[in-house]
Amino acid sequence: MEKLLREYALKYNNPLYFETDPIIFPKYFANKYLKGEASLQDVEIAGIVATHLAWGRRNMIVRDCRRAFDEMEWKPAKYTESGLFRSGEESLHRTVKWSEFAQICKNLRHIYYEDNIPSIEFLTPDQIRTDIYGQKSNNKAANKKIHLFRRWMIRNDNIVDLGVWKNSSPEDLIIPLDVHVHRTATLMGITSRKSTDLSTALEITDYFKKIFPEDPCMGDFALFGYGVSGDADSDC
Repeated sequence: MEKLLREYALKYNNPLYFETDPIIFPKYFANKYLKGEASLQDVEIAGIVATHLAWGRRNMIVRDCRRAFDEMEWKPAKYTESGLFRSGEESLHRTVKWSEFAQICKNLRHIYYEDNIPSIEFLTPDQIRTDIYGQKSNNKAANKKIHLFRRWMIRNDNIVDLGVWKNSSPEDLIIPLDVHVHRTATLMGITSRKSTDLSTALEITDYFKKIFPEDPCMGDFALFGYGVSGDADSDC
């Protein structure tokens, strides 16, 4: 099993499989950031928005992420600093309304421009949950979108993920857990837990730490690979 997981991880940690994935949006800004044409805040805001919308079918996620960035005129930091946000009860993506998007922007504006915190790298997952996404604290939640965001920002192999946060370690990441990852991990015998919660995410992460001790989220690509090649559903 370990050999198979290594093969999947190495094969699917490849940009070719993520050309229609929401990571393309923060990656666009990360590439500009490396050229000095965008700020770290541009990358962070793009990641926060893209992961918040990262549920459902990929083509719908990408379509609606484009709507959000079109609204921002592809300048996330400038848009956030402006304080002028599209709001309203119309849908941006599935049940996510423009008013929810506006509140996230307001929360980011408060952090960056009122609290004068230049980067959200040092926020804990629970602080991202409460201070940015505006949800109640929950120490049992899997926080899939938050751990996906952190994976994007921290993993630094320069292949799929961005690696723009330089003060954090990939070995401390937690597998982004949703129902599809949970089902795949169950099918592979990695977990027998029934709940899609933090304890299950940690159990799966600990399993992959034995295979990839310095980079357990390589296991995310292994599970994705099984979803593509095996019986699991590979939708986001």
